[in-house]
Amino acid sequence: MTERSLPDEAHAAVEEVCGAGVDLVRVTDRRGSAVFRATGPKRSVAVKIGAGPEGSAITSREAEALSTMGCNGALLAHGQGRRTAWMVTPWYEGPSTWEALADVRYGDGNLDAALGRVVELCQAVAELHQADWVHGDLQPGHAIHTDRGVALIDCSWAWHPERLFPSMLFRGGIPHLLAPELAASVESGDRPVTPSRAAEVYTLAASLWWAISGTWPLDYEAAGIDPTKLMAAQLRRAIGSGQLKPRAATTWPTVQRVLTTVIAEPPEQRPTVSELASCLHLVAGGN
Repeated sequence: MTERSLPDEAHAAVEEVCGAGVDLVRVTDRRGSAVFRATGPKRSVAVKIGAGPEGSAITSREAEALSTMGCNGALLAHGQGRRTAWMVTPWYEGPSTWEALADVRYGDGNLDAALGRVVELCQAVAELHQADWVHGDLQPGHAIHTDRGVALIDCSWAWHPERLFPSMLFRGGIPHLLAPELAASVESGDRPVTPSRAAEVYTLAASLWWAISGTWPLDYEAAGIDPTKLMAAQLRRAIGSGQLKPRAATTWPTVQRVLTTVIAEPPEQRPTVSELASCLHLVAGGN
């Protein structure tokens, strides 16, 4: 997808919020969806373009989710044509959780600062859950740590029991981060798949484990599985069996042991995100 793929209406909306003479830089382009950073004299924004039946539907749903969630200023403009859908959102300055925890992965991070980032993300997700929303696709690249707190992005699969129902297109996100019950639900074939807050707590813990260690949270090797040789559906079936155990905590044991309590427990026994944040606060002195 090229810059010329931006509909005229989207170009006009971007110039309205950024000022005339916008510079466009493509950030990502995959699976029918492209994201550009647009920078003008007033500000920078993100422009997402979804092409084709599925890409267009997913982008339209994300615009609907942001509008329905009532995130002040999170949706600046949006529109839909015959073959594409587009939306304009703020460009959030700051590292993603993956970037913020890079030094920990490489063994030379400031653990106090890193723990602050971890707790900050938990608190952002807790606020979402307290409002009865589920993000649906938490991962280390979908949380940006700004000067004003964490901004959760890529909200295409967000849902609320009364305001926005789950999408028929949802397949769970990154398989390695899925709670076993959610992986099993995806593979059952029933649609729509409904991610719960308990499943999202698991995904949050799994995402943090991945960002901290650079490894997937489940011990595939102990189960005799090579995850690089499995398709997504095969991974979901293995995870959905509930037989895989968490890896040993070696990169940041004090924090990873807290995450293990989430990953190892059945959904009814998992802590809430707020409880997870409180547990992480308690390990601050034992970094």
